[in-house]
Amino acid sequence: MKTREHRKIVQQAKSNSISPGYMSGFGNAHETEALEGALPKGRNSPQKCDYGLYAEQLSGTAFTKHPPERTWCYRIRPSVKHSTRYTKIEMPFWKTAPCINHDVISLGQYRWGPIEVSDMPLTWLTGMRTMTTAGDVNTQIGMATHVYLVTESMVDDYFYSADSELLVVPQQGRIRFHTELGIIDLEPKEIAIIPRGLVYRVELIDGPARGFVCENYGEQFELPARGPIGANCLANPRDFKAPIAAFEDHEVPSTVTIKWCGQFHVTEIAQSPLDVIAWHGNYAPYKYDLRTYCPVGAVLFDHPDPSIFTVLTAPSGSPGTANIDFVLFRERWMVAEDTFRPPWYHKNIMSEMMGNIYGVYDAKPEGFVPGGISLHNMMLPHGPDRDAFEGASNSTLKAEKLENTMSFMFETRFPQHLTPFAAKEAPLQENYVDCWSTLKKHFNGTPGRK
Repeated sequence: MKTREHRKIVQQAKSNSISPGYMSGFGNAHETEALEGALPKGRNSPQKCDYGLYAEQLSGTAFTKHPPERTWCYRIRPSVKHSTRYTKIEMPFWKTAPCINHDVISLGQYRWGPIEVSDMPLTWLTGMRTMTTAGDVNTQIGMATHVYLVTESMVDDYFYSADSELLVVPQQGRIRFHTELGIIDLEPKEIAIIPRGLVYRVELIDGPARGFVCENYGEQFELPARGPIGANCLANPRDFKAPIAAFEDHEVPSTVTIKWCGQFHVTEIAQSPLDVIAWHGNYAPYKYDLRTYCPVGAVLFDHPDPSIFTVLTAPSGSPGTANIDFVLFRERWMVAEDTFRPPWYHKNIMSEMMGNIYGVYDAKPEGFVPGGISLHNMMLPHGPDRDAFEGASNSTLKAEKLENTMSFMFETRFPQHLTPFAAKEAPLQENYVDCWSTLKKHFNGTPGRK
């Protein structure tokens, strides 16, 4: 087993940086350098770069997309020096769509307890456990949901996904992403977006660590259109933080693992690939503090659709229908009059995978615990259990703050198929569907509220 060695990591914050180590703004054209003068001025690819660096472009979109997403990197070696011949390897618990197992029934309402972090040595790669897949990675549509379990840091081991960007939602323990473009420290109540094609390694800050991952095969996540809400509230662009430049000049045998069309391959190199000394562009990793999300809602009557709580959306080819929505249910005031305040009973075209970060979810006060997961697939009815329904139907309505709660939803237009791990190994709550079995019949043919 490798042991963590001391390495030189160089980063230099801009004097005007509001948040040390980070730059503010979602989708901004950032620029940053870890060594003064490393970033060319007024051009992207000079005949010779300062410090003897190589100029290289990382494109996250087609060249002709408007607006294009790309970043220019100025690095010690070009990426071709961080890539040799590839050897295929197996990651048996990390699955990719299409992954349809005919021995697994995905039709149903499902809920799982927290997946326990084991004593086994598990890194970011070996500790990934896929719960559901949807769509088709080969046509770049759909997604997968995972739970990560990390008990040890990656040491001289690096990874990137050619398939997807990753939305990371920690639930327990802090982790550090050492990326080509800088360092992101992440803790519960925060999220990170790791772009497709970006090389990184993951270390434990304190561990073990557990959390959720949405793997997005399609269009990149973006801020949702606010429509009549206007320019403010929800997730504000200024609260997304991109890292300042940081690099390693570390000569040691290393491995880079690549996920490509659902397969994993490893290549062996002689140095750290995190050697970008300066960069500029709008294709970068981000972190975001969920506590800065400003929810909006009904202030007179009725419960709005959960789409009102969208933090990020990844669009599909059908306007108004997302490849993925990332939706947050956090503390907020409930003030609606003559209204059933929890989420109402419904079925819809979208498939909903929910996770609990901490606290109690108002529609399921029992069973849906921190670290737990639920799945309500497309066109399957779901809603409050009996206790939640009776409590909300009969309570005295007054202004009330919903506290001690933070849960989220990965919602997609595609049906989500369970993996064998989700169906047979994860702590499935077999009696979950029974939470609706004791709902009463109140109808007796006479008018009036029962």
